[in-house]
This record gives sequence, structure tokens and C-alpha cells, in this order.
Amino acid sequence: MASIRNRDGVWQARVIRKGHPSVCRSFPAHQEAAQWARSIELDIDRGNYQSRTEAERLTFADIIGRYMEEVAPHLKGWKYDCFRLAALKRHSIAKYSMVSLTPKRLAGYRDERLAKVSAGTVIRELAYISAIINHSRREWGINIQNPVALVRKPPAPKGRDRVLTEPEIATIIQELEPIRRRNIWMKPLVQLALETAMRRGELLALRWENVNFRQQVAFLEDTKNGESRNVPLSKTAIAVLHQIPRSLTGRVIPLTIFAMEAAFKQATKRAYITGVRFHDLRHTAITRMATLLPNLIELSAVSGHKNLSMLKRYYHPCASDLARKLG
Repeated sequence: MASIRNRDGVWQARVIRKGHPSVCRSFPAHQEAAQWARSIELDIDRGNYQSRTEAERLTFADIIGRYMEEVAPHLKGWKYDCFRLAALKRHSIAKYSMVSLTPKRLAGYRDERLAKVSAGTVIRELAYISAIINHSRREWGINIQNPVALVRKPPAPKGRDRVLTEPEIATIIQELEPIRRRNIWMKPLVQLALETAMRRGELLALRWENVNFRQQVAFLEDTKNGESRNVPLSKTAIAVLHQIPRSLTGRVIPLTIFAMEAAFKQATKRAYITGVRFHDLRHTAITRMATLLPNLIELSAVSGHKNLSMLKRYYHPCASDLARKLG
């Protein structure tokens, strides 16, 4: 049964039912308290009642903090993700309770971010928020609907198709020569990226014990798609590896993602080359390899793509070259 009483000008409604924990909530008016109590009793009678106490008590920042402690360390690239989560935790959207995290507020967050970052970044951020909320609902009993499902996503940007020209590659490599305190690892890193088409994380995780010089193969224990693979190494790649000094860490390229990205950005800036990201080296490498490996199965074995439709995003054949093949 429900009881309603006034305490210091606030109406407190309490619902007590056998087999259920008591539920209590305060309202500024008696009518609101009575309506809430009736709705709770009706849900209990129908067997639909689920407590929202945790969702009302915890803020989104609380959920993000727990996610960073319990879930993120078990995910790939979790250190990089934690920087994003820490930034999200500091945002004003994280101050709301979980029940107050409405589609309208998330839409406001979307619009605010679109004024600062690209649509692709906002889409990824919304997906991350959705994943955190879904995890809290499934594993921690946070009784709310996922508001992200009702937020309109910005149009997905067109996939990048930036392929570096040979002069651009030569200029960037020249700017990465280890002089004046420049990073000694960046030049070989870029050269290996162009010769192997390996992903950024795969290059930075590669260890010397997994490089077989005799067979010209690099073994990747853990890749983006969750499977290990062997990457063939060209003679140029082998020559680059022979020139790299050995680090005490055992890694071929002992750099962090942030140091590598900063150094690459500075090199392209010095070279006056705009619109280039490190990941574009993978596009360039796969496009180069396509002329040597016209068999898409072989090309996907090198690039690590499980889906040929994804490989198509990286393969950018030159129309004039295709015209010459047609005769």
C-alpha cells in the first residue's frame, strides 16, 4: 500500500508491497505524489516494476568512472580510449543523473560537438556513449532506456581516399631525418608503414622476437579483427629493419601513439603537406601493393582485411592505369 505524508512542506510518497523493497520519493505537491504512488503500485501489480533508484542516484560521470575501471582495461586500445572517456567525464553532459540523460540533452551534446569536431568523430562518440549505457543496463542494473537510440546521427562522412604521391612521400621522409633532436624512430616507422600496409597499432606493438628475417615475415599476435596473422616483408622492409637500433623494451618502434601522431603532424607541417594523416600511409601502401598483387585474396591476406568490401575502401586504382589494361 502507499502512504503519503508532508514533511517540512515536501510531500513524501512511500509504496510498500510484500515481496518488494519499499520505494520512496518526494514531491512538491500532494497530487504529484499520489499519481506517482498509483503508477508504482500499478507496475507492481502488472509485474512490470523495476527500481530506478540507482539510475536516479548515479550520474553519468559515475558510470563512466566505473566503466573506465572495470571494462575499459579489457578492451583493445584502452589507454587511448581512457583519454576520450576522461574528457567525456569532464563534460557538462556527465553531470546529469542517468534518468536525466534524455535524448534532448544528448542532441544538444551532439550539436555542440559538431561545431568543434567532424561528423565522424561525433558518430564515434555517440556510439561509445551508447555502449557504456548498454553495459550499465545489462551488467549493473541501471534501469533506463538508452537515449542514444532516439538521437539523430549526423550524416556519415565520405570515406577518406587520400593517397600520397611519390614526391610527397619523399618530402615527408626527408623531414623525418633524425637531426636536431628529431625522433629517430619516425623515419623507419613511416617506411615500414608504406612497405607493409600495417596498421598504426600493429606497427607500434611489433616486437623483435616476432620478426623472422630469414623467412621475411613479421608475426602479429593480436590485430584489430582479433586474429593473428603473418605479414610478408619486402626486401626494402627488411633493409629498414636492419637499420633500426634495438630498444631495451623489445619493441621495434618504442613510441606511444601520442608521440608518434605529434611527430608525424609536425613533419607534414614542415613539409607544407596538408590533409594527410598517418593512416593515409596504409591507403597508399595498399594501393601500391594492388599493382603487384592483383589477386584480392592475396592482397587481403597482406592487409589483414576479412571483408573484401572493406578492402575496397583502401584500394584506389588509377583510372589511366586501368584504361591501359583494357587496351
